[in-house]
Amino acid sequence: MSDKIDTILVVDFGGQYCHLIARRVRELNVYSEIVPSSITAEEIREITPRLNVKGIILSGGPYSVYEDGSPKIDPKILDLGIPILGLCYGHQLIAYLLGGEVKRGARQEYGVAYVTIDKPISILKGLNRTEKVWMSHGALFKN
Repeated sequence: MSDKIDTILVVDFGGQYCHLIARRVRELNVYSEIVPSSITAEEIREITPRLNVKGIILSGGPYSVYEDGSPKIDPKILDLGIPILGLCYGHQLIAYLLGGEVKRGARQEYGVAYVTIDKPISILKGLNRTEKVWMSHGALFKN
């Protein structure tokens, strides 16, 4: 039996929901810690004597991945073998770091929406086929 605490790290990119995400994870009886976007893969390895990092959530933020000075993560974090969930900016950042292209959507989205789960595998197990979600995002780009 390990004395380490199962933990989800929430990477803060300055989005308005970072603390709400961490709190919601805790409400699901899973410990979470908010960490800065400057955290390195090595720093995550260094906390493993204390915490059993089971996943990383990359939060949203008010930036474009193409914006000069926008926060980025250490790309080596993607190679740690830890499951990563990107939300809004965090999702765009994963695509960008892996060589994908992030484009402006037709419109910004805000409010309640419903998603359909086609394959209830991994973290989607146990969810309903249709789930209510909250949207507050839009890819912002300098012209």
